[in-house]
Amino acid sequence: MTNKIKLLIVDDSVFMRQALAKIFTEPDIEIVGLARNGKEAVDMAANLSPDVITMDIEMPVMNGLEALGEIMKSNPIPVIMVSSLTTDGANATLEALELGAVDFIAKKGNYTEMATIKAELLNKVRNIARNSELRNRLHRRRLLQKFHQSSKDKVQVELEPKEPTIDRDFVTIRHRPSPSEIDVVGIAISTGGPASLQKVFENLCPDLPFPILIVQHMPPVFTQSLANRLNSISPLTVKEAENNETLQNGFAYIAPGGLQMTVSRYGKIVISQEPQTTFKPSADVMFDSLANVFGKKVVGLIMTGMGSDGTEGLKQVSSKGGYVIAQSPDSCVIASMPNSVINHKIANEVVHLDNIPRVICELGGKVK
Repeated sequence: MTNKIKLLIVDDSVFMRQALAKIFTEPDIEIVGLARNGKEAVDMAANLSPDVITMDIEMPVMNGLEALGEIMKSNPIPVIMVSSLTTDGANATLEALELGAVDFIAKKGNYTEMATIKAELLNKVRNIARNSELRNRLHRRRLLQKFHQSSKDKVQVELEPKEPTIDRDFVTIRHRPSPSEIDVVGIAISTGGPASLQKVFENLCPDLPFPILIVQHMPPVFTQSLANRLNSISPLTVKEAENNETLQNGFAYIAPGGLQMTVSRYGKIVISQEPQTTFKPSADVMFDSLANVFGKKVVGLIMTGMGSDGTEGLKQVSSKGGYVIAQSPDSCVIASMPNSVINHKIANEVVHLDNIPRVICELGGKVK
């Protein structure tokens, strides 16, 4: 029998601890501890060695961000933040993701509402706990921290290669399109997205000769906070997309949480409740729209994420002659979305996360 997933639940609310414990009462999951605050979480993480931690943000004694920082510094373990659906909750969640949290889930107000996110919570915990690449990355992080204390320079040389390379084994034989052959770039991203997008957007070139459209799987409020955060660090203008606004070169548009983003044949953004899909916003819906409107002048980029949203849409992009890029699985937090595109043989290029900004700049005729 497979070893059970060891889970630590951290929340100052008795109701929330009970609700989460009920959700995670599954044959393959063992709840090893229930912590009431961040201080207890840090101690239990060290003593119980859980595979995954769910962490509240607002708690007494030590809040979730402080506890996360301590855990990532002393004993890195995959952490899923449990956040409130407010602007403050969204901002704190994005900060947590920058500090090293793997993912987040928006909490609900009562048992009935919590039951509606049971499948999502179980899916996240199981996928994260069983992700060997994520475990290896956290193990490397732990080693880096230990070595860093004794020799900073040595660590950088031995464990932090400065120039990650494109994974040439996955590149198909096709030249990249020139700037004049690109009307739009679409990006699909999910688990691990905010921190990865920050790494990309803070390193992009200004004045790119095309707009960028982004589907990040997030609930309402969170996408606005993400857009604001990226806009504050990027040379591009990054904003949450609005219905009927005209696409502008050098702008990046993030689909609002809970809504679909498509493009009309007049080059205007369409924000709508339809169609109804598993994910809203949906990468498949966005890519299908871009393929129908812009044909071969689309570049589609699929990045870190769970599931396969984006694959069907990128098939349409590819069939119209567009160019498809996948983030390299080894640089993803969760590699399911890029792996799906790679396995369907529609990726023209597979690129390490660290190289994605350079590739986007090159597509725009810029030198990074």
